[in-house]
Amino acid sequence: MAGILRSCARVFQWVPVLFISAIVAWSYYAYIIQLCILTVDNLVEKILYGIFYHIFLFMFAWSYAKSIFTPIGRIPKEFYLSSANLEALENEERGDRQDQILKQIAKNLPVSTRTMAGGIRYCDICKAIKPDRCHHCSVCEACVLKMDHHCPWVNNCVGYSNYKFFILFLMYALAYCLYVAATALQYFIGFWTNTLDNGSGKFHILFLFFAAAMFALSLVSLFGYHCYLVSSNKTTLESFRTPVFRSGPDKDGFSLGTKCDNIREVFGDEPKLWWIPIKTNKGDGRSFPTRTESEDSDHLLAERQRWAEEGMESDTTNNEDNVKIDITHSGRGDGSARYTPNGEHAANNTDKLATVTMGVEADPDNKSHDSNHLF
Repeated sequence: MAGILRSCARVFQWVPVLFISAIVAWSYYAYIIQLCILTVDNLVEKILYGIFYHIFLFMFAWSYAKSIFTPIGRIPKEFYLSSANLEALENEERGDRQDQILKQIAKNLPVSTRTMAGGIRYCDICKAIKPDRCHHCSVCEACVLKMDHHCPWVNNCVGYSNYKFFILFLMYALAYCLYVAATALQYFIGFWTNTLDNGSGKFHILFLFFAAAMFALSLVSLFGYHCYLVSSNKTTLESFRTPVFRSGPDKDGFSLGTKCDNIREVFGDEPKLWWIPIKTNKGDGRSFPTRTESEDSDHLLAERQRWAEEGMESDTTNNEDNVKIDITHSGRGDGSARYTPNGEHAANNTDKLATVTMGVEADPDNKSHDSNHLF
């Protein structure tokens, strides 16, 4: 019975796609047959209307199909727990011990985001550690890489694998609707002024204009919102729920600093390919550059340069602030430095340079070296 209900649900999920397809099929008949062939008198106008209409329709249908049929980005096998690890996790009843087990398992995985409590993000359904920006979709019944949302209009999850196609689908759908509404406007006005003589076909033109204008209004806000998300390197889920990093919550944690860099993260480095629904996005969907790491790297490099320059000109002791720079080394980097108040001079004044060992304080839960989060 459960299998039958699941199959019925999957069939029902195609209804929105079939609805959109039926609307487009009818609009083709209304525009090409009723408007261009039977209503427009000028031959050049007929040809131009038809050519540009088919261009917009082709790009819209191509990006729509890619949004629908591109497989969702699934978690790589290394993120799934082995039988031994899964047994150890499920046999442990204490929450703190479960966190310790997950941290040990995730020590060699490229994960930098955390739960609100600071633990490793883990999917109880898929039995896997979640990569950054990955979420479980109850409709797709899987964890989706860089999940944005599940869209019923494409009957697919919008995420890392098809987010570019989804943006292009919105853009070309909007362009299609605006073009149809703009070219049908004068004939729509003719309907109300009784100058349109096309029998029953004029009602197709009337509803064609209404449908194009209505869909255009709804697409403007949706497309504009996703343009904002792309330019700030956020997903819909991240715009409502701030991602948590090792250093704490950061709503702009994945922003690369400039809108252009953020756009390139989704559309790639070749602007001429941005407009075509082919795969050009960067990365592998498992790990992403973060603003925190970038800023920490720039900060520490600048500090190291400043310390070296000051050390060439003065003693190792900072007489003004009475602060000794003490950055201790450990096996794991989080981009932080520790400053210890101290009035003592450095033991070695031979070259008048402060002794600086680059590193960070150790994480008692993870002793391994994580090169993905150093500078």
